This record gives sequence, structure tokens and C-alpha cells, in this order.
Amino acid sequence: MKKSWLLSLMMSFALLGGAVLPTGASVSAASDTTPVYYDENSAVTEDPAGEDTSVDEPEFTADEADLLDYIDQLEAAAVYEERAFNSFKGGMTITSANRKSIFLKLNNTAIPNYTKYVSKLKLIKPKNAELQKIHAKLVKGSYTQLEAYQLFKQSVSKTKVNSTQLKQGNDKLAAGAKLIEQSNQEFIKYANKLGFDL
Repeated sequence: MKKSWLLSLMMSFALLGGAVLPTGASVSAASDTTPVYYDENSAVTEDPAGEDTSVDEPEFTADEADLLDYIDQLEAAAVYEERAFNSFKGGMTITSANRKSIFLKLNNTAIPNYTKYVSKLKLIKPKNAELQKIHAKLVKGSYTQLEAYQLFKQSVSKTKVNSTQLKQGNDKLAAGAKLIEQSNQEFIKYANKLGFDL
């Protein structure tokens, strides 16, 4: 059975460089259209013709189950990442005129939420060694981006924008994005190896 339903879930994660993970993934069983009858004594019974209408849950290997658990944990953390990114819809161009509003967005919304995101990522402990390496790269890239946001905040904290800190922040942001993209590509290869199609 092809497992493309899982990797379609991860497609936006890979394409957006870890910016937003979709929520509400569900596992659908086989496309059996036989009616299922429920009674108060059991979850699934036979239909009136006497055929068994129960649907078997797909069985996953330990690595597949670890991958699914990992994705669930990423989705839970992604809520905070999304809040941080949503605070800068439309981009973040820093000028002397908007310096104060950028500082407030960074200080009150973006950095606290992205900090929670990185903290939640650090709590995720995949069991599979290969997935652990991929995840470690995601954590490092995300932490590097958090450092970039902190540099941006410092660059606009005074009345004059500090262009040196702004450049350092841009460099860190690019370095973090590169690590996240590498993590995404390695994740895709790993998932494909387990039989999940992208």
C-alpha cells in the first residue's frame, strides 16, 4: 500500500522551509464501501448478509510509527512557529519610520512564540537514529533563526537602526534557512525510504 497520505501532509513543510505545518491529518482506511453497522455491545458488527465489515487498521513498522509520532509532535510545535511568522505577514522591511513597530512585533509576538517553537522542538526525541540526525539539523536551523530574530530586535531597539546587527541577523536567518532546507530534504529521502511517497 502506498502511503502518500502522510507525505502529502509534509509537502507544505518541505516547500515552505519549515514555515508552517498543516494540521488535522487523518489516516483513512481502505476504500471499502461496505456498510458498517454499530450496536451498543461492540464497535463493529457484521452486516445482515453475515459478512465481516470490520476495517483493519494499517500496521506500521517501528520506524513508520516513529515517523508518524514525530510528525504529530512537529504539528503541535508548529502552532507557535505559525504565530511568530503571522506577526510579519507581508514581510519585514526595517526603516527608521517603522523601527518601533517592528521592535514591538519582535518583542511581543515573534520572539516569544518562536522561542516556544524551538523549545518544543528540543523536547522531541525520535527513536530512530536517522530521524534523530534529521531532527537535530531542524533544531539547529530553527535555533539559528531565533538568534537572527533576536539580532533584528537589538538592531531596532534604539532610535537609530543598527545596520551591523541587521546584517548579522540576515546572515543568521539565511544560515538557519539553509539548515532547515537540508533537514527537509533529508526528511523527504528518509520518508521515501520507508515507502511514503511525496
